[in-house]
Amino acid sequence: MNLLPKVIGSRPRLACEIAAEGVTAARALTAEGPVDSVARVPLAPGAVMPGLKPGNLADRVAVIAAIRRALESIDVRPNSRGADLTIIIPDAAVRVLLLDFDALPPKLTEALPIVRFRLKKLVPFEVDDAMVSFQVMSSSKSNVRVLAVAMPRDILGEYETAVREAGFEPGAVLPSTLSALASVAAPEPSLVVNAGTTGVTTAITRDGVLLLHRSVDLQPAAAGVDPTIPVQLQQLSVDEITSEIAQAVSVAVAYYEDTLSMPPSIILSAGALSADALHRVLSGNGYSEAEAVRVRELIDASTLAAGAVTGSIPRGSLAGVAGALRG
Repeated sequence: MNLLPKVIGSRPRLACEIAAEGVTAARALTAEGPVDSVARVPLAPGAVMPGLKPGNLADRVAVIAAIRRALESIDVRPNSRGADLTIIIPDAAVRVLLLDFDALPPKLTEALPIVRFRLKKLVPFEVDDAMVSFQVMSSSKSNVRVLAVAMPRDILGEYETAVREAGFEPGAVLPSTLSALASVAAPEPSLVVNAGTTGVTTAITRDGVLLLHRSVDLQPAAAGVDPTIPVQLQQLSVDEITSEIAQAVSVAVAYYEDTLSMPPSIILSAGALSADALHRVLSGNGYSEAEAVRVRELIDASTLAAGAVTGSIPRGSLAGVAGALRG
């Protein structure tokens, strides 16, 4: 199973994102056209606890039911022809890294072991037993920059098994932010913030090339909360979460300025946190109204066909599925 985007038109015409806040499903007839149909089923807090250890789907029954309900809401029946779909998984369940090599063999079978070897000291799990995908971002005579994605196989299996038990077949798997970035159409540099209740990822792209991908876990266990307390009962305060999000954005803005020699003029918002909410977070955590850059939703109305959304669905929660359907 490849964890990176494929050639345009090669992925299923269905996509389903499994996130801590809920399950979102979408359908599009073509990679170039708008999203035809979207549905979202919320999940109770603690049903999905993304991470690099088993137990991501703490309430498997609820997650499986949400997957089935979301897809049935867009007229896709379980165990039917055409039930292959792209799964979008939380960023916290994978590791995404940008690696530099002096050179890399052109053949995948020769290059992959080299990428795996480099990852051994960079990820907190056994790379030999992990699913690893990579693609070359840029190359020159003296440098090859690679985007690598690694995920423990047992964690990948949790998400794939849930989809199969819901009556559907995984055709591709993508991390949330990498999937959402497919919706960034502008060739000029873009700063994307994908924030939710369990994590925040910041990413910078320029003309389709990823310059930064940085994820921060917002789950209680990562914040030093008493490990003897069941994780479902642990909560970070709103102030702690907003402060972490603001700090992550601040780091990304600094990297943007250092790398591109200019400040970002706009931040594109994806995920559970809306653009308005992200703007309020920044304004309330060290950014004055004058300093705060403009924030807008990554997904705009042109992404959706008329009547695609039948209920109240946060625009940011559509970023992952919309990006997956562009592949």
